[in-house]
Amino acid sequence: MGEQPTPAEIERVAELLGRRPGGDFTIVVREPDGDPVVIRNYPLLNSGRPMPTRYWLVGPALRSRIGTLESNGGVRDAEATVDPEELAAAHKCYAAERDAEIPDDYTGHRPSNGVGGTRQGVKCLHAHYAWFLAGGDDPVGRWVHEQLAIDHG
Repeated sequence: MGEQPTPAEIERVAELLGRRPGGDFTIVVREPDGDPVVIRNYPLLNSGRPMPTRYWLVGPALRSRIGTLESNGGVRDAEATVDPEELAAAHKCYAAERDAEIPDDYTGHRPSNGVGGTRQGVKCLHAHYAWFLAGGDDPVGRWVHEQLAIDHG
């Protein structure tokens, strides 16, 4: 899933992140002009460390808007609004998708938990929204999308 980045796109993602990515990734969502919005990380970094965050929001405009939503109590509001069972199912689905890409014979440390490395609840609206934009059935990502539509309204 996603497109392998060109060398120029790897540099662009590094610019957007403020550092070089620590592992392999594909670009799964783009702006109309082709600029990366969401990347899909391989579950292990080049160093062998686990990478629990499968989908990473790199688009600066959305990152900023969601940062504002978080700073205004968005994490708390999302947790209070979203059905906990639906959220728990989303965490399990996210982890299963990520873990399926790890080779069966891999014996090192593995990423754990669900969206953004969270076992339960909501840790980061950015991670949930990135997965939602990439096509994930994420109730928090859906909630964020609704909030952004209201805000932009």
